[in-house]
Amino acid sequence: MQSAPRITVEAPVLAVGSGPSDYEELGSHVDALRRQRGLHLTLLHIGVLADFAQDVADWTRGFTTAGEAADATVAWLEGLPVLGGFSASSGRLVLLGGGRVSGLEVDVPRHVRDFQVTLVKALHELLEGLLVDNVDDFILGSRALGYRYPRWTPHIAVGRPKARERGPWEIEPLALEFGASRIRNRQFLPAGGSGEGPRGQGTATPGAGGGQ
Repeated sequence: MQSAPRITVEAPVLAVGSGPSDYEELGSHVDALRRQRGLHLTLLHIGVLADFAQDVADWTRGFTTAGEAADATVAWLEGLPVLGGFSASSGRLVLLGGGRVSGLEVDVPRHVRDFQVTLVKALHELLEGLLVDNVDDFILGSRALGYRYPRWTPHIAVGRPKARERGPWEIEPLALEFGASRIRNRQFLPAGGSGEGPRGQGTATPGAGGGQ
């Protein structure tokens, strides 16, 4: 049985370096190098929608039901703005996920960091509307959200670490190109937040103010 997909707001990676060989070179630094297609930079992680909704219901002791939380979250996701494509760079590999994953630490433009802060503020507003108190504590404690640290570190997961050292490891600087932000696994969200079943299999990028 397949596990439910995780919902994130992400920027897809369009290009790494000057060509495929630049990305493949990372295979000398990491094991199980991931396919370049599918690489992304996570801007906001929601996790499995049902788990997130249940976390809200548990935190509010049922004042907000899981169904209400899920419906509100879907509508909220649909209304998020879109970040346009951008250029960035990376010059080192870092450990992620408690040391199980190697990733490129990404030096993003200021407006990308500002956009990510906007997403977190919007998440606060969503949670306050769902009657969640002590929102910061909820965000750090929610198993669905999965936040280990309060500070966002832009990164692209690329494989598994070769070495047991904790790094980071300096690498030849890489230019990175990203596409417009989108909701990962959007096609699995309930239609209209009403629990009417999964959407079609399209992966349309959401639009600002309703349609993300």
